[in-house]
Amino acid sequence: MPDERILVLLQKERNYERGFRLLMGKYQERLYWHVRRMVTQHEDANDVIQNCFVKVYRSIHSFQGKSKLYTWLYRIATNEAITYLNKRNRKATASMDDEENNLSNRLHADCYFDGDEAQIRLQQAITKLPEKQRLVFNLRYFDEMTYKEMSGVLDTSVGALKASFHHAVKKVENFVRSVETF
Repeated sequence: MPDERILVLLQKERNYERGFRLLMGKYQERLYWHVRRMVTQHEDANDVIQNCFVKVYRSIHSFQGKSKLYTWLYRIATNEAITYLNKRNRKATASMDDEENNLSNRLHADCYFDGDEAQIRLQQAITKLPEKQRLVFNLRYFDEMTYKEMSGVLDTSVGALKASFHHAVKKVENFVRSVETF
């Protein structure tokens, strides 16, 4: 269903629930995988997505249509994931190296992750990226967002996003090459 039709349903109180269910049906899986790549664990991604949709449910009336609906939703999901990661990092007492190793080790133990060795290596490389580069890499590589769309989601210039993606790609390539030499 087109976003415009969903938004019309959400404007009328009697159709609000139906409109919201349609919105969730259309975007829940895409947002889940976007968040999942950021937080890495299924349970954490579910928690973040739940918070995201609660926020959307309460604030959809403030959507002004200045961007596409999915851009607005991605921005909320991204902000919720970053908030979650920041809370988790504040609680963590381990060093960053331990956290990176913990993230990549959890990939092997995660029953919801069904990846071959190449996918596991890629995910391990991504977990080693700084948060901003990891986010930009995921949006561009997995979600296939244009730089302009990412700029709307992250409120960052296209040039900065291109630079972040370039640096992330180089780091991922270097990591994969270093693993292959063993």
